[in-house]
Amino acid sequence: MTIFTKIINHEIAANRVYEDDFTLAFHDIDPQAPIHILVIPKKEIADLQSCDGETVSYLLNAVQLVAKKMKLDEAGYRVVINNGRDAGQEVEHLHFHILGGTKLGHIHHQDRTKSAT
Repeated sequence: MTIFTKIINHEIAANRVYEDDFTLAFHDIDPQAPIHILVIPKKEIADLQSCDGETVSYLLNAVQLVAKKMKLDEAGYRVVINNGRDAGQEVEHLHFHILGGTKLGHIHHQDRTKSAT
């Protein structure tokens, strides 16, 4: 059972912003932007590769609804999915990050496989 399952089951408190029968959205406890919301399926799905297209579509619709509710839809927002350990996925429960509330900078990938000389 992941921390997200415990949040879904009300075993751990979360600042919820949206919920329906299949989806839950809540504020991230370690925000990387002024607004940082996580959107998760209530069904345990480990990662994006384990998810069917219909569920992905439903989750993206929830992302749009949450962005509008948080008034991010006009100025813009970023959606991030970390898929797997090498991508930085820390919780093995599919989740979408919504980041906004400020002008976001560009993300630059750094190749960490090269050794410093």
